[in-house]
Amino acid sequence: MQPDESRTVYRGTLFDVTLERWGDREREIVEHPGAVAVVAVDREGRVTFVRQLREAARGHLIELPAGACEAGEEPLATAKRELREECGFTGGDWTLLASFWTTPGFCRERMHVYLAEAVEEGDAEPDEGEDLELVRWRVDELESKLSELEDAKTIAGVLLYLRHRRSR
Repeated sequence: MQPDESRTVYRGTLFDVTLERWGDREREIVEHPGAVAVVAVDREGRVTFVRQLREAARGHLIELPAGACEAGEEPLATAKRELREECGFTGGDWTLLASFWTTPGFCRERMHVYLAEAVEEGDAEPDEGEDLELVRWRVDELESKLSELEDAKTIAGVLLYLRHRRSR
């Protein structure tokens, strides 16, 4: 499907906004390059999250390591890069758990959630301005910690991981 008319009305550093006309309806669409999130499980059976300030949410949230795809970058490469930068983890066995639209009512962001098992610890290299605190929860306590999560990709990622784990 294609709109009758489309024009970019905003160009930003993180995303652009397109105004589309569909018959007599206008829609503002956030153009996003896509993103990844990683359920990283270490050899001790712990999942690592990052706690970081999210200005739009007006507070610090516990989230899966995640980030936006760079131009021309495959989602798996993005996932490995983000996990190394944010947590210092490398290696591991990788599985795509799911891909989905984050907010299809107004945003063209496609999220890819990966599982990385048996990751190896190293030194994190966060981007300038990223103030991250690592939070580690044992796999067997994830269900009881769900109420502490407020970020949709993180909730989805944890639930996808728990389903994947049960299906083995």
